[in-house]
Amino acid sequence: MPPPEPVKRVHGALESLNCDAGRGLALALLAALLLLPMLAGESGREWLRYDRQALAAGQWWRLATAHLVHLSWRHALLNVLGLALLWALFVRDYSVRQWLWILAAAALAIDAGLWLLDSTVRWYVGSSGVLHGVLAAGALAHLRRREPEGFLLAALLAGKLLYEHLVGALPLAGEVAVVLPAHLYGALGGGAAALAVGVRGRPL
Repeated sequence: MPPPEPVKRVHGALESLNCDAGRGLALALLAALLLLPMLAGESGREWLRYDRQALAAGQWWRLATAHLVHLSWRHALLNVLGLALLWALFVRDYSVRQWLWILAAAALAIDAGLWLLDSTVRWYVGSSGVLHGVLAAGALAHLRRREPEGFLLAALLAGKLLYEHLVGALPLAGEVAVVLPAHLYGALGGGAAALAVGVRGRPL
């Protein structure tokens, strides 16, 4: 017996957003990874954030965990919404292994950039820098397949980074203190990794 029409429509919508079956579960797990640290409160955030003094003392785990903690629930939810949007746009463009390389490269580029080039940044939290790396990698995938939207995505990313450099954070950021160089470093890291790993001839 075939499923009812409403079920088919929901399934079709989920497929179009790349949230069907395993992909949907993977997205939910990633979203939980960004939200669960909020339950640890301020003390947990201070233990997990990028902290220049603590890193100098050998607390290297912060280089990874800084990208999973946020200043507030609003900050975390904005990043989860950004993740969901980028997931819908790009998740099929690279394999799981390739995405892991891209995410790692974006995070490492942010860590290295803040440490080597922005010594005045004493601490940092948030996933937005890594998400900029995802956007750069996704835009490159579409550009390399010569798809028209690739040029639009690349222009939007370049325009956003230029605006942040010349003017400051976008109004959407609200009262969240944004470390803007992290967006640039993340985009450069994610883009460089995407160039290195190649791209699928067409998304699966």
